[in-house]
Amino acid sequence: MAAKIEKPDMRVDVAVVDAPPETGLTMEQVLRRKTCGWSNGTPQSANRTEKEIILENTLTFFNFVFIVLAAILIIGGSPLKNMTFLVVVVCNTCIGCYQEIRAKRAVDKLTLVAAKKIRTVREGEVKLVRSDLLVRDDIVEFSAGDQICADATLRTGELQVNESLITGEADVIVKRPGDELKSGSFVVAGKGRVQLTHVGQDAFAAKLAAEAKADPMAAKSEMMLSLDKLIRVVGIMLIPVGLMLFYKQYSVIQLNLRQSVEGTVSALVGMIPEGLYLLTSVAMAVSALKLTKKKVLVQDMNCIETLARVDVLCVDKTGTITESRMEADNLIPLTNDPPERLEQILAAIYSNVEPENETARAMAELYAGETNWECLQRIPFTSQTKWSAATFRGQGTFLVGAPEFMLGSRYEEYRETVEAWSGRGYRVIMIAQHAGEFCETLEPGKLRPLALAVLTNRIRANAPKTFEYFAKQGVEVKVISGDHPATVSDVAGRAGIPNAEAYVDASQLESDDDIYFAAANYTVFGRVTPDQKKKLIHALKEQGHTVAMTGDGVNDVLAMRESDCGIAMAGGAQAASQIAQLVLLKSDFAAMPSIVGEGRRVINNIQRAAILFLVKNIFSIGLAVFTLFTGWPYPLVPMHLTLISSLTIGIPSFFLAMEPNYERVQGRFITGVLRRALPGGLTNIFVVLMAQTFMAVFAIAPEQISTACAALLAFVGMLVLLQVCQPFDRFRRIICIVMGAGLVFCFTVLQGFFELNPGDMKSRLVLFTLTMVAVLVFIAMTRLFRWGEKLYRTKKTKNN
Repeated sequence: MAAKIEKPDMRVDVAVVDAPPETGLTMEQVLRRKTCGWSNGTPQSANRTEKEIILENTLTFFNFVFIVLAAILIIGGSPLKNMTFLVVVVCNTCIGCYQEIRAKRAVDKLTLVAAKKIRTVREGEVKLVRSDLLVRDDIVEFSAGDQICADATLRTGELQVNESLITGEADVIVKRPGDELKSGSFVVAGKGRVQLTHVGQDAFAAKLAAEAKADPMAAKSEMMLSLDKLIRVVGIMLIPVGLMLFYKQYSVIQLNLRQSVEGTVSALVGMIPEGLYLLTSVAMAVSALKLTKKKVLVQDMNCIETLARVDVLCVDKTGTITESRMEADNLIPLTNDPPERLEQILAAIYSNVEPENETARAMAELYAGETNWECLQRIPFTSQTKWSAATFRGQGTFLVGAPEFMLGSRYEEYRETVEAWSGRGYRVIMIAQHAGEFCETLEPGKLRPLALAVLTNRIRANAPKTFEYFAKQGVEVKVISGDHPATVSDVAGRAGIPNAEAYVDASQLESDDDIYFAAANYTVFGRVTPDQKKKLIHALKEQGHTVAMTGDGVNDVLAMRESDCGIAMAGGAQAASQIAQLVLLKSDFAAMPSIVGEGRRVINNIQRAAILFLVKNIFSIGLAVFTLFTGWPYPLVPMHLTLISSLTIGIPSFFLAMEPNYERVQGRFITGVLRRALPGGLTNIFVVLMAQTFMAVFAIAPEQISTACAALLAFVGMLVLLQVCQPFDRFRRIICIVMGAGLVFCFTVLQGFFELNPGDMKSRLVLFTLTMVAVLVFIAMTRLFRWGEKLYRTKKTKNN
């Protein structure tokens, strides 16, 4: 594919201004920056334009080769009907363009629906603006869960930022006024207003993305990489094989120009997998289109293949098993302080402040009220520390969070009380007072526990049915949560997740080896930090699993990035949606069975179609090589290959691609496909060489042998199609019957048009004999390769 030409920078320079954080830019300043090209929309979208789709489907290497081959046939004096392969090429290209453009439009519409809007200060008002409509110098307000959409400088407030997505370092970095923020990082805690300094193509994340795109292999799946390698090998072989084959037929065998050209073009047309790559691209696009109708946004096409291979699904408790909304259920005092005092403390903690997470929202909804306490300092909640704190003038410092993390070794004093509630599926948080001055470092010995707050969220009504589906499909579910392990275990058990009683407290996992062991032996993981989530996913992948991770919070981002396929709930944190390959716009986990099923259907059908295509390629390459070392001409003409390819490969693969097929995809793509295609390809080579041998021994006319070879290829093609269609159902039987009838019709009624000459009785006896031989050879080859595969797997299992 030709390299894309970089467009010159057409932007007009605009002076940088220090916009006041309270008022931001004026609309006149915003408009001037948009007009001059300083908006946050990149000039070259990550998604291809419709023009690019048309060009990429039209201006391909193989389309160019087909045009050259047609020109050679014209020069050689071959009739136009030998160029019918061009009709197939044009149809393939048109179908490909139509389906991909249709899918692109649907995905683009859904992308606009899913686009997160960012709190932006303009003319003194806070407005919600899409990230691509922001401009340089805009004042933007970020808080926990937001992803930094452009490079910026913090003007007011304080933010805790994770830059691991761009630097690989998982440590949280505190940003204060004057500090720079890099696009692609995300806010863990805090709130602040920033001024955008580098937008669009100038932003740090955009530059990294541009470097990544410079490597065309970086973003491709295993299947697409395999197809690329296959096409590269075939492309390299075409010119030398074609030249040698033409020389052999024209100069050595001394056929006339037309016969030499037709034989050479037939061999080359057969070698080209013209429809396979296109079928794959179209199938992926159509699958993305189907998912958009289910309100699922596909942000990376490769995830469709990944979904087909998933055997471990990691989920969070809140928002996945249960509904996202939490409710404060009860308050259990731990001291003899009057209830009014506790209500005062909670009112002060949760009043006049925006809730940091769903737990804080539930507590604020019940306990926030009027307070005259003056807050001097707040330390936000993070998934790493699992507590937050607030200091009030004359009242002291109060903390709210997970009891185990707040109390440390003192937790044993309260374990029985805490676990009596957590064991029943409740989330339990502690409210405690810190004695003396608090300096952002928690000292458990100075804490005075005041009360336990008990919260709950209801299990989603469709969760048990969803998890039952995954159990039947052989997909293991792992629950990874920041909650108490007993709480998570109880909820998972009630949702019907198998082995939910096998739980572990991740705070007790001290080494990577502990995490590796836990990943293999436990189903439920509680008190997990974001870094531990990432390590658990990594451990599962090291154990040979294909892992999908669902999440909706900023604490899920690292794990989603580490997983093979990240799936975000649109109602969750912006950073999670930005990093995910799939976004569930309805935030409904019940959509997962149909999503996984769609991935399996597409990839299984592509693999099945690939077998049909590769049989022809294996035969054509093998026969072309054999022809170079024999004194026989290439026995086929282009129209024969077009006929056989259309009725045994192209048309059947199109209909089979619509079939439901929900088996989990296993093994490597190219290995599995070649193993099933080789018996048919080798059978074709064997029977065609035998036919040519009979020609030499019995002095059969070349045109009769050409017809016999075409009939044998059609017959073996039907054998392969019958094998691929197993197990049969009504639809597959109809496909096989119609294709078989079509071949019989062409070989009898239309034999004159296709220049098919069945010959005399001697030729027909040879054809009948070779047909019987083809059946025996095909069965023998199929059993041989199955036996070899079984032997290989047995040996591999023993070695493991």
